[in-house]
Amino acid sequence: MDNVITRSISESINTKQAILENNELLQRIQDAATTMVSALRNGHRILWCGNGGSAADAQHLAAELSGRFYFDRPPLNSEALHCNTSYLTAVANDYGYDLIYSRMIDGACTEGDILVGISTSGNSKNIVNAFNKAKQLGVTTIALTGKKGGEMGKIADLLLNVPSDDTPRIQEAHIMVGHIICEIVEKQMFPQK
Repeated sequence: MDNVITRSISESINTKQAILENNELLQRIQDAATTMVSALRNGHRILWCGNGGSAADAQHLAAELSGRFYFDRPPLNSEALHCNTSYLTAVANDYGYDLIYSRMIDGACTEGDILVGISTSGNSKNIVNAFNKAKQLGVTTIALTGKKGGEMGKIADLLLNVPSDDTPRIQEAHIMVGHIICEIVEKQMFPQK
């Protein structure tokens, strides 16, 4: 058997075990879900952003809330900011890639909304700019990052920093953490009998 297979699986398990043993991080995951539930109940929305694989994760998690997760129920107001490619390419071309999310936040967000930024390094300039704009508007920011948190970790209202420096392991854990949040949000928004 190829050593890459067993090593990758072991490292993924170890990263998730480190999350499981970090009570402070577990509480911040709960706090993120509770904050989202409060925002949604008050008519606000959850917006997501990332780059590359993290953009795919942002879109995936937004769809879990706006579509469905475990059971049929009404949709929740959640979307990934990069899905409008005409907007994205126009702003990147006319103003620069670093402003693609902050311009959208400036035009579309209101106080009480939530912006979730996903970046393994925590230093993605376009997300840092979006967080800064969000702060000006009273939008709550949640950062999903790697161990160090980067610049996003310094300005986020809630930091969910996966205890790893390995990009694939961080991304795997981001999806796990995101799924946990989606499950909590769905169950609290739509209690089952």
